[in-house]
Amino acid sequence: MPVTSVEKDLDALTMTIVADFPVPVRRLWDAYADPRQIERFWGPPEFPATFFRHDMSVGGRSQFAMTGPDGSSHGGFWEFLAVDEGRSFEVRDGFAGPDGEPAADMPTMRMVFSFSETDDGSRLTTTTWFGSADELEQLISMGMEEGTRAAMTQIDAVVADLASFAAGRGTEVQLLGEDRARISRVIRGSVDEVWRAHHDPDLLRRWQLGPDGWTMPVCEVAEAVGDSYRYEWEKEAGTERFGFTGSVLEIDAPRREVATEAMIGAEGSSVRNEMTLTPVDGGTLLALVVTYPDADTREAILATGMADGMEQSYARLEGVLG
Repeated sequence: MPVTSVEKDLDALTMTIVADFPVPVRRLWDAYADPRQIERFWGPPEFPATFFRHDMSVGGRSQFAMTGPDGSSHGGFWEFLAVDEGRSFEVRDGFAGPDGEPAADMPTMRMVFSFSETDDGSRLTTTTWFGSADELEQLISMGMEEGTRAAMTQIDAVVADLASFAAGRGTEVQLLGEDRARISRVIRGSVDEVWRAHHDPDLLRRWQLGPDGWTMPVCEVAEAVGDSYRYEWEKEAGTERFGFTGSVLEIDAPRREVATEAMIGAEGSSVRNEMTLTPVDGGTLLALVVTYPDADTREAILATGMADGMEQSYARLEGVLG
């Protein structure tokens, strides 16, 4: 049982939870930084969480939903107020509606997660500040303490599972909700290096090629919100050619970029790509959340072997960076 103490201070309007783990601080930190890992324990066992966005940087945001046994969805969000990598992060935590926006009729809290070394591993101290005594009473009565205790019992299994999240596993695809997919890979390189590799035309032409035998004759990179990009690939024999174009919707170098994407010459709606880069042990976690027009389009595109082609490109990128 990782939770060693829970203290509620009615005068300071706080609740502090202390939990100890038999792993290094870096391993525990990565469990919170990686959306693939945190969604395995953020909700209680009977209310598993799905993270649709997880951007652990100042000004960043997380959007998640917990699904109840009856199929009901309970949304939440974090706004990152401070991040001291490996040591602490602070968020504004609250409830969210179906659109991911804060629920106006529900309270928000300020939470600080502090990580420290112990003789046996690491300690996580989570302090929550409530807006008023009534809000504290409301959230405690909703089962916040019991839910947190139950959720944290799952962390030991996650941090012990090194193989599922380590560098070298290759590109993985996870379906999110009805119309999204998360494509993830740990790339051996720094966040700055991986970001530059996605925005330097000379570097892109060296690694973003998919299977062997293709070249990238057109590589027009977008660098700011509103800019358009255009990438085209051609088989070395000149027998096939295809490409994508789109525009940048959001950009926060070197951590996050959101852009549209549509195949050149193909009819139909574009997809929305949200790329987030997060430093983790072994390199940089690249998480690409793709929102498709519908589930059928998602299944059709994934069935083309897209992830296999991306893995060949990412493996080539590691060679370029290394």
